[in-house]
Amino acid sequence: MFSQSVFETKKERNEIKFEEADIIFVADLFTDEYSGGAELTTEALFGTSPYKTYKLKSSDLTEQQIQQGVNKTWIFFNFSQMNLNLIPIIVSSLYYFITEYDYKFCRYRSIELHKKETGEDCNCHNEDYGKFISSFFAGSEKIFWMSDKQKERYQERFPFLTDEKSIRLSSVFSVEDLEYIEELYKIRKIPHMVDDKWAIIGSNSWIKGVEQSKISLEKSFKNANYNVLTGLEYRALLKKLSMYKGLCFTPLGGDTCPRIVIEAQLLGLELHINKNVQHMSEEWFNLERDDIESYLLDGHKRFWDEIERHVTREVTISGYTTTKNVINSGYPWEQSISSMLNFCDEVIVADGGSDDGTFEKLLEWEKKEAKLKVFNHKKDYNDERFAIFDGELKADARSHCSKEWCWQQDSDEIVHESDYLKIKKLANQLVKPIHLLALPVVEYWGSAEKVRIDVNPWKWRLSRNYDHITHGVPNNLRKIDNNGRLFAMQGTDGCDYIQKETYENIPCTHFYTQQVHQVRVMALEGNEEARKGYENWMNALVNELPGVYHYSWFNLERKIKTYRDYWSKHWQSLYDVKQEDTPENNMFFNKSWKDVTDDDIKKLAKDLKEKMGGWIFHQKINFNKPTPFLKISKNQPKIMIDYLREISETKNI
Repeated sequence: MFSQSVFETKKERNEIKFEEADIIFVADLFTDEYSGGAELTTEALFGTSPYKTYKLKSSDLTEQQIQQGVNKTWIFFNFSQMNLNLIPIIVSSLYYFITEYDYKFCRYRSIELHKKETGEDCNCHNEDYGKFISSFFAGSEKIFWMSDKQKERYQERFPFLTDEKSIRLSSVFSVEDLEYIEELYKIRKIPHMVDDKWAIIGSNSWIKGVEQSKISLEKSFKNANYNVLTGLEYRALLKKLSMYKGLCFTPLGGDTCPRIVIEAQLLGLELHINKNVQHMSEEWFNLERDDIESYLLDGHKRFWDEIERHVTREVTISGYTTTKNVINSGYPWEQSISSMLNFCDEVIVADGGSDDGTFEKLLEWEKKEAKLKVFNHKKDYNDERFAIFDGELKADARSHCSKEWCWQQDSDEIVHESDYLKIKKLANQLVKPIHLLALPVVEYWGSAEKVRIDVNPWKWRLSRNYDHITHGVPNNLRKIDNNGRLFAMQGTDGCDYIQKETYENIPCTHFYTQQVHQVRVMALEGNEEARKGYENWMNALVNELPGVYHYSWFNLERKIKTYRDYWSKHWQSLYDVKQEDTPENNMFFNKSWKDVTDDDIKKLAKDLKEKMGGWIFHQKINFNKPTPFLKISKNQPKIMIDYLREISETKNI
């Protein structure tokens, strides 16, 4: 609209480097090149940024910059010159906002111009181009609109762009420009300073309707005098405009919040406008002059308050777990849930049909604890494929989660009290591309004196609460039996994080590297130097990263019994294998399970605790080849120290 920069002398676009910035403004043009209404609003917002903000031309945006800027907050303004092939990368990688000045879902950025050029009504929103652009809008944190009518046009075509996702921003002015307009307004009160003519703003844009404005004036006012103002720098235009009695501006299509109309209103000009000035009926525009100024100045606050809410936000976490007769199983399930209640915003418990009082006790607890939500998802564990229910029950629990992140935990896993704040802090720091995060597991063996090396020190733990993420058997390990029932190949426990529709694995971000894995393997093979190195690494890890302390094999006697009573049947069900109860098939004893006594189990538990540092029961126990173990210097979670002391005292009584 204006011929020169708003600045009298050209300034450097950025005073800081890209890598130093917290906020990235992306636009086709900035005011050092062109000072149209959109660019002036962008510049006004830039001028009041409370953060280190960098201006990046949309045509210069690269994939490398996107990857380098995943920890930053991005705001996209006009982006017609941007490589649109970058949109999927932006959506998946960045936290970003959009300030929409026109109608980018339309190839012509105007549905009226589309009709003029093609002779057909705009249907871009139903075509690939419009859907592609809408996906960009859908992936944003919030959208700043210029007017309510603009927002409504979008919502008619894309209902998922809800009011909750929307903020009416309007055109934004700098304090300096409003002060300059105020000075001109006062000068207009001096006699003979105002010419009895109308002003029309010259423009090469069809949408601005210059010729239509001339015709409209001639029809509405007999012998109307007017001048077309062109080729003026911004403030020179304002000064010139202030000398006219009125502004005629009749755009040929929806003009979302034309700045020149607001400026004319503030200058005290008569307005001859049409309904295509889309902000004309909004309440703020029809207030007294001072109130309009207040509204315009508040635009900075509307914008930056929303950005600040995002930058300083504290993410919310849903913890979820499952139960099935955990009272009889002897799991520290209450301690497990209690630990989650200390850092989660809600804790979901899905019970699979307990008949030992577990579910009733959970319901009593739910009445006293607002963050605890208990659900009954009863399963038929007499079913031949009951092992599949483990993953299904986790998926059921997850389906009730309502917060931004999900923390999955089994009923024999405990979070250390020193990790509560770490988990919240970590979730706040995670960049958008991370959908699933693995975190450390301290796997005790027989007591807190031994931590296992023979199992992986990690588990999938923290994930974004996206609808497409669930639990189950991954695609490459799914099998169907002769009765059409699902079972699994070995390589999954049936609880993997998978895509709901395709069953593909969800990519996971890891701390456990190939190099660390090689050291662990060497430690298992008896290399003492590797064992010490791995131990040092684990100690540093559990002090730095949050995780869980796993008590599955802490009470070895209990674990052997649950293997006898449940887990051996579980694995047969999951993997569709049939095993007779024979000494050959019993990995714990050289006898059939039916012949194993409680004394046998007690003695084996004692030997495993004293002589071994772990064992994976895919093969018979070999006491001649004791498994190496670690010592973790960090104390157990206090909630478990108290629990174990209580159990010990109860037994002594």
